Amino acid sequence: MESIAPSSVRPRAIQRLDFDEKVDLLHTWQVIWSSKWSILSLVLVAMLATVVVLFGITPTYRAITTLLIEQQKANIVAIEQIYGTESSQSEYLQTQFELLKSRTLAEQVVRKLNLTTHPEFDPRQKPKPLINVSALLSRFLKAKPAAQPGELPGTVPDVLAGSVPTEEARIFKDVTSAFMDRIVIEPIPKSQLVKIQVDMADAPMAARAANALANGYIEAQLEASMAMSANATAWMHTRLGELRDKLTESENRLQAYREAENLVDLDGVTTINAAELSLTGNRMIDARRQRAEAESQYRQVQSMREGGWEKLATIPAVLGNPLIQQFKAEEARARAKVEELSKRYGSRHPAMEAARTELNAASASLRGQVEQIVAGIERNYQLALANEGSLKNSYNANKTQIQNISRKEFQVRELQREVEANRALYETFMTRLKETTATSDLETANARIIDPATVPSRPIKPQKGLIVVLVGILALLAGAGISLLLNSLNDTFKSTEDVENNLNLPVLGILPMIKKQERGQLAKLFTSHEHRTFAESIRTIRTAVILSGMNSSHHEILVVTSSIPGEGKSTVAANLALALGQMEKVLLIDADLRRPTLAKNYDFPVGTPGLANLIANTARLEDCIRHSNGIDMLSAGAVPPNPLELLSSPRFSSVLETLKKKYDRIVIDSPPTQAVSDAAILATQANALIYVIKSESTPIPLVQKGVGQMLQNNAPITGVVLNQVNVKKAKKYMNKYGGYYDYYGYSSDDKKATGT
Repeated sequence: MESIAPSSVRPRAIQRLDFDEKVDLLHTWQVIWSSKWSILSLVLVAMLATVVVLFGITPTYRAITTLLIEQQKANIVAIEQIYGTESSQSEYLQTQFELLKSRTLAEQVVRKLNLTTHPEFDPRQKPKPLINVSALLSRFLKAKPAAQPGELPGTVPDVLAGSVPTEEARIFKDVTSAFMDRIVIEPIPKSQLVKIQVDMADAPMAARAANALANGYIEAQLEASMAMSANATAWMHTRLGELRDKLTESENRLQAYREAENLVDLDGVTTINAAELSLTGNRMIDARRQRAEAESQYRQVQSMREGGWEKLATIPAVLGNPLIQQFKAEEARARAKVEELSKRYGSRHPAMEAARTELNAASASLRGQVEQIVAGIERNYQLALANEGSLKNSYNANKTQIQNISRKEFQVRELQREVEANRALYETFMTRLKETTATSDLETANARIIDPATVPSRPIKPQKGLIVVLVGILALLAGAGISLLLNSLNDTFKSTEDVENNLNLPVLGILPMIKKQERGQLAKLFTSHEHRTFAESIRTIRTAVILSGMNSSHHEILVVTSSIPGEGKSTVAANLALALGQMEKVLLIDADLRRPTLAKNYDFPVGTPGLANLIANTARLEDCIRHSNGIDMLSAGAVPPNPLELLSSPRFSSVLETLKKKYDRIVIDSPPTQAVSDAAILATQANALIYVIKSESTPIPLVQKGVGQMLQNNAPITGVVLNQVNVKKAKKYMNKYGGYYDYYGYSSDDKKATGT
């Protein structure tokens, strides 16, 4: 018997390859496809349930009113200038949207439409639940203050004090909140349009509510505008009275100042004094020049006065006088006449005397004229000096007077500017007030309805078709996910690849699932012609067993075992023995001394001796052997109290040696490996061991543990038989059974017999 080193085989048999395998999309699709009917059933059930639920849901209708909100309003009273309400476009529109969603506007609509009595909102008209969970929770979670002695909570004193709202107020508050939850304000991008949407089960009421919201908003804006206009008008009246009083006061101050300063015509006075001052200044300049000239002549006269009148006559001012020149000319003629007569006559000549008398008269006239001119020069100097002083005094007096008038003019101008400013402001307010009074009955609003809401004909929710489709898609995804989850959680052997990858053992064959058959019929199924598929599978396993023993020692003793009971090891052992019996002399031994099945399956008489009797030497071999369906069978016999000791005894080894000489092949039905240790004992006597695994039932770790135990005991594991495989499902699931399973004759009668 060939030995297998556990150290070289067990790690490969036990190690999982989960972390090294890549995600196989085809495998995922095959898993989903294998569960398609379950998934479709789930989808159908979910969609039907959704349809039933949707028919019980009250439809909701949406009414839409389109409103145009304009930022620029008719500037009648110019309130923006008074209150400063100009803002950016986005902030203004955002403010209006918030006003549309305000609780005040919602309360107006609730009152106008009397929604507190509408069945959709009135809590008194809604069916009450059997158990009000929220009320119970609020009662326990919300602590209330203790009532005063003789006073119940929520009585009249509490209501009057305002601590407990009335029932109507509470209902109105709840209805308003519920109505606000049904309002949707949706601005239209890049425009000043906004949609006012109201969702209600009552379609006509939804349209009325949407229009009422729009009209209420417009009316509120009008009322606010009129209130602002009224406030502005009142303020302007008050301000106008103040300005009138201020204007009167400023005018009175101006008039009082004029009267106090005796200023009748300030402009005329200012003009005359300025001209007089200018003229006086010019005259003073002339007088100063004249005085300088007169002073110069005067000083010449004073300097030559000692020299007599002759010296005075040489002064340019005197000499330049025409009379002086005339008198000098007459004196010169008289002197010339005297000189001429002196040459002819004597000094006593009458002619001489007449000439000298004429000369003296001319000299006296000249002297008198010189003295007169000199006196005139002195007099002119005195007059010029006095004139200059007079003009200087007059100029200084006018200058002081003009300075006083300038100061008065400045004060008057300041008072006049105050009067003019007050008059202009008063006239502006008077004009604006007249405009406001003329247009006080004109109502303007910054919004108007573009499209009023109409009664909606189709509900917006529930969108039954879309919901059903979405539920179907979600159910489909959930079903696929559940299938993948169950497949990942199903840590069992579902295919031959699972066996080879997890155990590193060859698969001798698979056996299809047989339904609606009794245990006794399963043990004889190979000889029955009702399940050709099962028979072909047994033949495939038989061929694999025979071929596996050709390269080594002949598999004379073949042990069939499994991990746990119920995997079909006894069925495999019985049918494999029947298949081998068609070619060889075969003995089937039931070595499961704790739960024997062979005698029951083949209807052996009660008390028929078997293996236990043979080992205990209480019966002969001929009495224990039974022949059926072409093979010999050795049942378990009487159930012993010590099965393991019997199988471990030398007597059992000698029995097998005796039987090996009489039969070509011995097939032993062994107990499960994880139940008892009998399989390990039997494996030491065998040439081959077949490990039976129930498809999609036995956990992989459990099989790995059983196979590992067998390998540690040097059990000659030939291969694995995958039992109770759903052939139709497995074929669609993996479609890879060409090398292990020849699917011949799977006709309609096989389907009927297998219940598929």
